Amino acid sequence: MILVNENDEQIGTVEKMEAHRQGLLHRAFSIFIFNNKGELLLQQRAPGKYHNGGLWTNTCCSHPLPGEIVLAAANRRLLEEMGFATLLSPAFNFTYNATFANGLMEHEYDHVFTGTYDGKITIDESEVSDYCFKTINDIEASIKTHPQKYTEWFKLALPQIKIFHKSSFTDL
Repeated sequence: MILVNENDEQIGTVEKMEAHRQGLLHRAFSIFIFNNKGELLLQQRAPGKYHNGGLWTNTCCSHPLPGEIVLAAANRRLLEEMGFATLLSPAFNFTYNATFANGLMEHEYDHVFTGTYDGKITIDESEVSDYCFKTINDIEASIKTHPQKYTEWFKLALPQIKIFHKSSFTDL
């Protein structure tokens, strides 16, 4: 994994599990794909994931490989996890820190990308156990009543996504 400082400048590399055990700040990305109705494509993380297995989250998220451009990594992982490609646009970046029940930590400088897609989805079942499209209002209502069903980074990024793409939501 690519270790970074608070300005997203690379300061080194480390093995993935070590970064998560120590809570080291590293580069990541999150992808939010909408259909033409303005609904967000959610994925349910596979139960066997090293953290947050079974939780619902944004369409795709991961980490670029050392030497890999973030957008290229986002395109690669979207195809690997969800089985499709679409034009991705940078939206915003944010940093967050969270500790999970299994003792692992996420401390990420997260690059957020958005896109639109209405075609066939073919999930990698080792990464994703389910998926669905939902309106932002339905997602927010579900987070209020069942916050434990969603990843921390998703709950943090969703309000910013809502602001960033407010004009594309049909239910606001």
